[in-house]
Amino acid sequence: MKSIVKFFGISILVSLTGLGLVYYYLGLTAFVTAVLLVLLEITLSFDNAVVNARVLVKMNEKWQRRFLTWGIFIAVFGTRIVLPIVIVSAVVGIAPWLIAHIALFDPSHYAELLESAAPSIHSFGAVFLLLVALKYFLDSNKTRHWIQFIERHLSLWGRIEALEILLALIAVAVISFFVPSAEQASVLIAGIFGVIVFIAMEGITSAFSVETKAGVSGSLGLFFYLEVLDTAFSLDGVVGAFALTTALPVIAVGLGIGAYFVRSLTIYMVRQRTLDALVFLEHGAHWAIFGLAVSMLVSLLTHVPEFITGTIGIAFVLAAYYSSLRLNKKTR
Repeated sequence: MKSIVKFFGISILVSLTGLGLVYYYLGLTAFVTAVLLVLLEITLSFDNAVVNARVLVKMNEKWQRRFLTWGIFIAVFGTRIVLPIVIVSAVVGIAPWLIAHIALFDPSHYAELLESAAPSIHSFGAVFLLLVALKYFLDSNKTRHWIQFIERHLSLWGRIEALEILLALIAVAVISFFVPSAEQASVLIAGIFGVIVFIAMEGITSAFSVETKAGVSGSLGLFFYLEVLDTAFSLDGVVGAFALTTALPVIAVGLGIGAYFVRSLTIYMVRQRTLDALVFLEHGAHWAIFGLAVSMLVSLLTHVPEFITGTIGIAFVLAAYYSSLRLNKKTR
């Protein structure tokens, strides 16, 4: 109980305050919608917390706190409000400040514009997340495997340099041939941009020597890496949020609370050394990331309900959790 209060006390307080304000000013319907958005964000980003924990453990304590403070500001206002405006602006060819004006004063029209930009958003997010998952499994130095008959072979294939990049480019190229002709160029460009961003972030983290104990510069590089990773995870949720409501305050509160809970969970797993105790949890999280990436690619061809996407992620994580418990019992 003490650990729950310690790690999640502020999250609970922020949640009660935010949801209370929504109920007081906007009514019961907005309150229920905000709660659904919180659940949507947590469901889609639960595996993100596991991956973040593995990266966060390499950061010093000061930057871990900044991940929870500075990072949440970037996550809520930068990733979930400003970034979609920038993406919509680039796709539809309208100045960002005009898109921001539309978002504030004509949210229904903004939701339509965001929906038109959804193929580009999903292409970028899918390719980036696909690379994150493939890089983990296509690691020739990886010796512990969860789904043995698959992961062992993937690890052997990892001896081929930059294979994950080739596979990601093939995936987006193939998908772009099947989307409507009007979306082909934007899907392909967004996917290639996802590859470029991934390579850039890998280069930055390598330059800061993230494989060793991170100092100030290393923690800074990891901080930016985590923010980009959070961006890729959140893109699907942002589009899904506008399917529930066009009210920006409700979206900001719902997704913001969910994002804060996910980050609190990340800190909890780091402090409690959860990934050391549950050795397959990281595997399950990366399978969940792979599932999210595939579902985002499929959504370019047909609608994939957020419920299915979230269920896939939670199913992998829970299965990995159960497998970890079974292994711990056998090794006692």
